[in-house]
Amino acid sequence: MEYLIGHVPARENGKHMPYVNWQYETLNKFCNDVFRTFGFSEEDSAVISDVLLTADLYGIESHGMQRMVRYHKGIEKGTIHVDERPEVVFETPVSATIEGHSAMGQIISKFAMDLAIEKAKKSGMAMVTVRNGNHFGIAGYYTKMACDEGLIGIACTNSEAIMVPTFGRQAMLGSNPIAIAAPADPYPFWFDASTSVVTRGKLEIYNKNGEPLPPVWALDAQGMPTTDAPDVLANIVGKNGGGIMPLGGASEKTGSHKGYGWGMVCELFSSILSMGNTSDECCTFDDKTGICHGFIVIDPAIFGDPAEIRTHLSEYLQKLRDSPVALDAERIWTHGEKEHFNELRLREEGIPVNDNTMVELANLCSYLDMDFGAYFEGYELPAGADFFEGNY
Repeated sequence: MEYLIGHVPARENGKHMPYVNWQYETLNKFCNDVFRTFGFSEEDSAVISDVLLTADLYGIESHGMQRMVRYHKGIEKGTIHVDERPEVVFETPVSATIEGHSAMGQIISKFAMDLAIEKAKKSGMAMVTVRNGNHFGIAGYYTKMACDEGLIGIACTNSEAIMVPTFGRQAMLGSNPIAIAAPADPYPFWFDASTSVVTRGKLEIYNKNGEPLPPVWALDAQGMPTTDAPDVLANIVGKNGGGIMPLGGASEKTGSHKGYGWGMVCELFSSILSMGNTSDECCTFDDKTGICHGFIVIDPAIFGDPAEIRTHLSEYLQKLRDSPVALDAERIWTHGEKEHFNELRLREEGIPVNDNTMVELANLCSYLDMDFGAYFEGYELPAGADFFEGNY
């Protein structure tokens, strides 16, 4: 087994340090084995694992290994159906509606984006919408699929209601991320962001680390700002009121209505066009989550020479990077740069995994009768770990 020298976390006053680094190959084997043990095919297991570890390699911890507990709970509860496959229920040359049948979100979404890419190559552009999906990982994984084919990709999804609309005190929309990717050099334009100020996964990370939330992230059950991550997460699960603010915070003065509006755009392209469940209905069922997705692909060739368009975008991105830097800043980044360099670094240094996530992985191994120590040799679980298990 290959893993980083010193992969067992250092101790400080007898306590675990919060993160431990593992080589990509170690985590990839573990993920693949877990999903195969759950009953997924070798091919499907590889897809699911790739989506998760791409997030970790890009530095998006909230949607990487720490998401495995969500899938474990979903399969255990029956909201993720291991044996189901997505089905096209309506189709034109430039569009399709897919019934996901509550299959694994990554499997549904790769199928949907593959179909959108195929149609866009024939017709110039295409849109595919999905109902009855599941959590699909980072939206940007699917836009990268299109970008790697020289196409422009757009992906969005709704989710369990966690976002409170402007002036509200009840979560009504999901984190509702939107991602866009376009070919460019030396690296593509790659943008992926929730329309809430942060995702639920970020709150879970703060909760695992025992840290208070920044005061501009979340609202309590009365619609007032709070820094209490466990309380906000419990309120989301219990539908008790409160949740996460839209991009722009809780006030129109700071642009709250803009994040709220962009969240509705994602809802339109996912749940509304597919005739699926809106975010306020998602994750309220015993046998499904009802999460919906949307995918759009555009071939730049329908606007002119794609090589010239790529060069035009590349030149503008370089202008942005070369533009004057603020007094205390080192440089200007364009979207996708940090992810590019994170992947290069973490493939060499190893992927950091939170100690409490390691506890979740150990619990998963116990559930599946897998040998945790065979994958994470020498690692000692922290004593008395306490973390939020959530409504997965």
